[in-house]
Amino acid sequence: MIAPSRWLVMRRPVVLLAATAALAAGCVSSPRERMALRQSQLHALQLHQQNQALASERNQATQSYQSLLAQKQQLEGSLEVANRRLDNLNSERSELQQRYISLMNRARNSPSPLSSDMTRRFEELAKKYPEFEFDPATGVSKFHSDILFSSGSSDIKSSAAPLLQDFARIMNEGEAQRLNILVVGHTDDKPISKAGTRQHHPTNWHLSTNRADSVVVALHQYGIKDSRMGAAGYSMYQPVAPNTDEKNRQLNRRVEIFVLAPDAVVAGWDPGSSRN
Repeated sequence: MIAPSRWLVMRRPVVLLAATAALAAGCVSSPRERMALRQSQLHALQLHQQNQALASERNQATQSYQSLLAQKQQLEGSLEVANRRLDNLNSERSELQQRYISLMNRARNSPSPLSSDMTRRFEELAKKYPEFEFDPATGVSKFHSDILFSSGSSDIKSSAAPLLQDFARIMNEGEAQRLNILVVGHTDDKPISKAGTRQHHPTNWHLSTNRADSVVVALHQYGIKDSRMGAAGYSMYQPVAPNTDEKNRQLNRRVEIFVLAPDAVVAGWDPGSSRN
């Protein structure tokens, strides 16, 4: 027979093991312990859910980054192609501009194709209209833009109609009918700033060429045949005075008309073939 004290010593580990198992199983724990265990389980579940959410966000962020990286590479490729095309276009424009400047300078330096009678009539026209200039040595007529157009506009003023009519009348009489004309628009160096103006003339290139076109159309309405005319624009790049003040800028805003001999070829325009 086992002594009671020895039995208690042997039974204590069994009781402790049973209590531990019961506590783990939630069978014999106190309410406070069960609450603590439940909170631990909820906290563990929350941490698991948060971990899954963070993993999902990380995957989405990785996919978004890879997508943005691919788009960036594609845009960089497109930008490189666009820059190469822009460089080519600028190079071509510069080459054409230099050729055109050379040809126009040649036209300026050529003797006037006008007869003495026509020269006299254009000189009289210059006296009649102060904003109209005529160079008897070259036969070049110059219209200051302020007499033809309002600021930022390519619509010819109604007050300019008599001047253009008189010019067309001279070009349509006698031996002048065999001559051709080239209308060239010029601007000052100020960029187009008004939003309303930019809708019709985004740049000074547009404004200069549109003004030259308007003069050609007006001269056609006053009887000069389209086959005798050409139009071009220099934008701000052929100033007659430095663009340092408003007075000089006013001089640079102009439309020039070159009177050309019947066989003159300017910038690839062959008047002979245009009549065919």
